[in-house]
Amino acid sequence: MSKPLSLLFAVVAVLLMSATAISMSYNAWLALLFAVLTLFSIGAGFIVKARLRRLKQQNN
Repeated sequence: MSKPLSLLFAVVAVLLMSATAISMSYNAWLALLFAVLTLFSIGAGFIVKARLRRLKQQNN
């Protein structure tokens, strides 16, 4: 995975984690939504990394 793409996934995950932490004091459902979105964004980063690595191995 390229460095800019890794940075993008990291920044998005940190922003979603921050939104989860902030929304905990306001609304539990909103916090739960942000927590699920955080898990999906982290999972998407792992999926993209695996697919790009697999593509790279097939091309070599």
